[in-house]
Amino acid sequence: MLGAVGVIGITLVAAVLAAAAQYLYKRGIGKFTFNLGEIIDEFKKREILFGGILYVLSLVIYLYALDNAPLISFVYPVFASTFVFVLLISKLVFRERINLHRAAGMAFIVIGIAVISLTFPV
Repeated sequence: MLGAVGVIGITLVAAVLAAAAQYLYKRGIGKFTFNLGEIIDEFKKREILFGGILYVLSLVIYLYALDNAPLISFVYPVFASTFVFVLLISKLVFRERINLHRAAGMAFIVIGIAVISLTFPV
C-alpha cells in the first residue's frame, strides 16, 4: 500500500491527465449537436480520440490510487485538483481571464486539498 505522498502523487497524475483530456476536447470540438452522425464525426477527430485515451488512462491511474488508499474520502477531493489544472490550461492556452472570484475558488480548492492531505489515516 502506498503512503499518503504516493497516493496524492498518483491522484495528481490522474488529475493532470483528465485536465489534459479536457483541453483536447475543447480544442477538437466543432459545432456539437445531438445528431448521431455529427457525434460520430466528432469522435473521429484526432483531439477527441486522444483526449478519450488520456481520460481512460486517467481513470486507470485513479483506480490504482483508490485501491492504495484506505478511504475514498481522501482520494476524491485530491482529484478535485483537476479543476485547478483546467483553470491553468484555460489561462495559459486559451487566454481566458481569471477574475478574483474564480481565483479565490481555486485557492479554496488547493487549501482544501492541503487540509485533507493531513488526514491520511495511518
